[in-house]
Amino acid sequence: MHDPPRILAVDDTPENLEILRMRLEANGYEVVTAADGEEGLAMVRSLKPDLILLDIMMPKLDGISVVRTLKADVSLRSIPVILVTAKADTRDVVEGLDAGGDDYLTKPFEHRALVARVRSMLRQKALYDTVESQTRLLEDQAAQLAAWNRSLEQTVAEQVTEIERMGRLRRFLPAQVADLVVAAGNGDALLQSHRREVTVVFCDLRGFTAFAETAEPEEVMTVLGEYHSCLGEQIVRHEGTLERFVGDGIVVVFNDPLPCADHTERAVSMAAAMRDAIDEHSERWRKRDYLLGFGIGIARGHATIGRIGFDQRADYAVIGT
Repeated sequence: MHDPPRILAVDDTPENLEILRMRLEANGYEVVTAADGEEGLAMVRSLKPDLILLDIMMPKLDGISVVRTLKADVSLRSIPVILVTAKADTRDVVEGLDAGGDDYLTKPFEHRALVARVRSMLRQKALYDTVESQTRLLEDQAAQLAAWNRSLEQTVAEQVTEIERMGRLRRFLPAQVADLVVAAGNGDALLQSHRREVTVVFCDLRGFTAFAETAEPEEVMTVLGEYHSCLGEQIVRHEGTLERFVGDGIVVVFNDPLPCADHTERAVSMAAAMRDAIDEHSERWRKRDYLLGFGIGIARGHATIGRIGFDQRADYAVIGT
């Protein structure tokens, strides 16, 4: 709605237009006029009035044809139309209302009836505009919500991909190293085959083969559980890369996939911590008559390192002398 409301009066009689203009402007409305149907249509399209007072009988293009044209145009059909006719033109009024007119007035104009009908039509137009505005707002909100949903779906998909990627890394990397590889943004590249100087720590239980051949399977599994838990804590604490563990054999690599300047010192520190930690278990094992010892070896040199395996299962292998 315009402020003040804009009313277009269309009539081929100048005296009628002047009467409408004076009476409506006296009530605070903006009034524009057109002398025939064609001019009226042109002004509707250019000025977008809030209400149209439309004479039925006009040359060039009559009022009923104008109404049909307006109601066929999606952008104009919401503008209310009051048909203006002589008292004797009942059939024209019916035809005009059937064509899409919203109300009618008869000539000569009765001032109070004119103002009352204009106010009624403008109230309807204001309500329609409010509904249209709310509808557009809801459509915009729905579109925004759809965009948010698409963004959320993409974010979730990316997070799922990242979780799957992290899961693959955690198959053979300590948690904190896997986190660093992912954070680096090029973790897959870091795990490709390459050559680097590394320090490797080898651990095993001396006498384990003989023990496994004579002990009950449950006893073997208990010992392995205690052994792996004990050493695993030190591997994580010293940020070593678990290259593999098979039975009692454990291989830990330092300086790959992420470099560390003190890789040899860190390996020695871990080995000493492992030895101290395993002593408590060794004492319990001796009390159970398990003849098990703990061995550690450390080697430093260049090796070829990278991921081996297939999509569903991979290992991080170190090959060198």
